[in-house]
Amino acid sequence: MPIVLTGGTGLVGRRLLPALLRTGSPVRVLTRNPGHTPLPAAGAEPGAPRAESLLWDGTHAPRAALSGAAAVVHLAGEPVFGGLLTAARRARIHESRIRSTEDLAQSLGQLAPEERPKVLVCASAVGYYGSRGEELLDESKSPGEGFLAKLCVAWEAAAAKAVRHGVRVVSLRIGIVLAREGGALPKIALPFRLGLGGPLGDGQQWVPWIHIDDLVALVLSALTDPAFVGPLNAVAPAPVRNAEFTRAIAQALHRPAFLRVPGFAVRALLGELAGELLGSRRAVPQRARDAGFRFRHETVSSALAAEL
Repeated sequence: MPIVLTGGTGLVGRRLLPALLRTGSPVRVLTRNPGHTPLPAAGAEPGAPRAESLLWDGTHAPRAALSGAAAVVHLAGEPVFGGLLTAARRARIHESRIRSTEDLAQSLGQLAPEERPKVLVCASAVGYYGSRGEELLDESKSPGEGFLAKLCVAWEAAAAKAVRHGVRVVSLRIGIVLAREGGALPKIALPFRLGLGGPLGDGQQWVPWIHIDDLVALVLSALTDPAFVGPLNAVAPAPVRNAEFTRAIAQALHRPAFLRVPGFAVRALLGELAGELLGSRRAVPQRARDAGFRFRHETVSSALAAEL
């Protein structure tokens, strides 16, 4: 049975798509530009699973694309760190993440039970917890404060609406994804390559992170393992402080890391979003560990060595 994927051309989607095909499932990729969406080449063997591009507007999921699928992986959304939080960007973020998830849950409910996907794996973020200092944050903790925390609460609530239709819902509270080809890591690494890297603020804030291959493996496990239900911290088991994180990047690139970036400079640059970088989130993957999930990269040095 096919798997429906949104965000298939994004950072995580580009690595997830071939991994889904390797499981033997065909994939329906929902995209605004079906004719220009790069897809993995079909396998050489007759009957090898294929990926196909299907048109959507980024908000309203076509019921025909969902019908008869085994599961849906919903990763699409306007980047939160794509600029200052103007009114227009807030509207785009809300539309692309919350409205799209609400529509997806509604569309699932409109399908006949025998045609309805059984699983919805939806992106969220560790920003759900807000800044919590030294507190150890497993999935049972309450939400925090701030723009991203409120966004994640509404996002997960939208996904949970599919539960009333008999769909198992998993919300991935994703940390900083470490991948060489995009996302946060190339932006973070650039100042270090120039010899200008260093900790942010006092460097004592906890940084939740995950290697992209472990994130892909976690999505695959969430699709097939009924033990995964509700929120799931998609983070490595060893969060590090910002100072340690920056030292590890510097060592991986053989560059210095002594130019500390003061907190006021981060706030001047990012405004309200500065708290997402200066705040402390000591998140741990308790549910993944309870389910027996094994991380390939448990330390940040291992993850950075693989990507840098």
